[in-house]
Amino acid sequence: MKRLVLAALAGALFGAGLVISGMSNPNKVLNFLDVLGPWDASLLVVMMVAVPVTAIGFKLAWRQSAPVCGGAFQNPPGRHIDGRLLGGAAMFGVGWGLAGYCPGPALTALAIAPREGLIFVGAMLAGGLLFKVTQK
Repeated sequence: MKRLVLAALAGALFGAGLVISGMSNPNKVLNFLDVLGPWDASLLVVMMVAVPVTAIGFKLAWRQSAPVCGGAFQNPPGRHIDGRLLGGAAMFGVGWGLAGYCPGPALTALAIAPREGLIFVGAMLAGGLLFKVTQK
């Protein structure tokens, strides 16, 4: 039960942060990415605040012997850059640039702009399923 409550609180905090910062508004994101058009630098401030907060969070988390909700810390399986990593990053960037959504904000869009959010989340889930099927 503790794990479920903590997960719900973390998700609510994350979602609220996305909405308050404007990251769940695809037009704001697209204007941030369009440096030659109506550039909106406000998301740069969001990122400049998020990076040090995340660094502090990781520093504190790694001081613990185990995660708060049990289990063990997991490190990435490798540190090499390969074609799959570059291809995935490129697909993520193109999708973000075209739609103005990435996975977290897309989920908040289900509450804010249900039709638009549902289309993106559906396409995102279909892409994940396609990857899973083709990687077997």
